[in-house]
Amino acid sequence: MKIIFSILLLVGTNQALAAQEKAIFAGGCFWCMQASFDFLKKRGGVISNVSGYTGGAKETATYKQVSAGGTGHREAVEVVFDPAKVSYERLLEAFWSNVDPLDKDGQFCDKGEHYTSAIYYSTPAQKIAAEKSLKDFAVKMKIKGKVATLIIPAKPFYLAEDYHQDYHLKNPDRYKQYEEGCGRKSRLKEVWGSAPAH
Repeated sequence: MKIIFSILLLVGTNQALAAQEKAIFAGGCFWCMQASFDFLKKRGGVISNVSGYTGGAKETATYKQVSAGGTGHREAVEVVFDPAKVSYERLLEAFWSNVDPLDKDGQFCDKGEHYTSAIYYSTPAQKIAAEKSLKDFAVKMKIKGKVATLIIPAKPFYLAEDYHQDYHLKNPDRYKQYEEGCGRKSRLKEVWGSAPAH
């Protein structure tokens, strides 16, 4: 009986893991990107949402290394989600509405390669969906121009230091001050016609 129960438990665990997918987005400061996807986490479907670094050639990444420049990494978030509850397309919608796709030098007040925007796809289906979303959202922009956001294959993702995780929750006053001081909401309103609710 114990053996049968263990097998059923193992099968159930494997099925749950199979239902999960990962999505990686770079949209400037990862504090803001993580806050954006936490909005969806509250509505269900997003299982986890963490800050980190990706896109570079080095096998490790720390805030000190990446912020100094030259590593090729970007600040990013890795979102684990249940596609039966929230679609990858909905994640793309949250991403686009929280970035300035026209900025080739970074995002808002943060400049440098490590703050530039990119969608990292993990599967052919994610690539197709990301490319379609780029075309769809380019039409929705109130300011026209060349989209600088890249759509590129996923690379290893390195978890950021603990003090960067959930920064908007741990330090709400400082986060709000940073967000407002960086001109994020006002620029998003210029680009999209309204600032996102999340």
